[in-house]
Amino acid sequence: MRILWAGLLAACGYLALGSASAQWPARIEILPVSSQTVSGDGFLRGDTHGSEVVLGGELRLPSKAVGKVPAVILIHGSGGIGAGPDFWARTLNDAGIAAFILDSFSARGIVSTVEDQGQLNSLSMTVDAYRALDVLAKHPRIRADRIAVMGFSKGAVSAVYSAMDRFRVAYGGTAGNRFAAHIGFYTPCNVAYEGDTKIAPVPIRLFHGISDDYVNVVPCRAYVARLKQAGVDVSLTEYPNSQHGFDSPTSPVLYAVPRAQSTRNCTLREATNGQVVDASTGQPFDIKSSPCVAIGAHVGHNADATEQARVAVLAFVNEVLTR
Repeated sequence: MRILWAGLLAACGYLALGSASAQWPARIEILPVSSQTVSGDGFLRGDTHGSEVVLGGELRLPSKAVGKVPAVILIHGSGGIGAGPDFWARTLNDAGIAAFILDSFSARGIVSTVEDQGQLNSLSMTVDAYRALDVLAKHPRIRADRIAVMGFSKGAVSAVYSAMDRFRVAYGGTAGNRFAAHIGFYTPCNVAYEGDTKIAPVPIRLFHGISDDYVNVVPCRAYVARLKQAGVDVSLTEYPNSQHGFDSPTSPVLYAVPRAQSTRNCTLREATNGQVVDASTGQPFDIKSSPCVAIGAHVGHNADATEQARVAVLAFVNEVLTR
């Protein structure tokens, strides 16, 4: 049975990506993370009085490291925690870096937002990221000054935009903790927020499939160009023939998600009082009724792109977190 299971995983590409999949953590801890649930416009207005919620997260400490170690917080996408975050946790542990898989859904009674993104605004998960940072910064085995955040799709919004000075001032807490680096996979970059180029002096790395018809890569090109013009250390790596979720090792090469809500055709901006509007019409944006929202998209694994991303991410986090 063990040989058969290994064969099935290998067929999905799970055992083909270096030694990370064979790396077991030295210790696993389930940690509570006290956070808040705020609406999107409430978040943009700086509302700090959302409904309280206690989330859970799984901390995996690497077996090859002793003493305090750097860490990466992993923030899942619309489908919740799956094989992708698990793969990256193993990859990071193999490099001697702790991984903290944060669950933003279960405590809120959410299984998936794929068909209804209105269940939880992506910006609300940014509050979760900051609170997870505070928890890890106090952990006796974690280096408080060497904690990065890495997010996927919906979770990439919080992973990337948590670098903004404005959001960190409003929600970063009183401890003064800040992320050492920000990593976004197939990030929705199609909302222009006020002050979104005023970034903490830390590096940002984006990774995206060119064939992604769930989250369009084009707005990320524009956002990265604006960030570079503002002097931010940022880069966008694009992979040809790569779908949304290309790094998920158990996904087929191409899989249709016919009822997925997608804003790939939307160009949005923040207006007054925290309202997000269609940039071309000025009309308020609503995920359920705005005409730019599309239904249906694809996901799919690309083993070559995943391996290239694995090498790139490890080089980046080793440079930033282990120096």
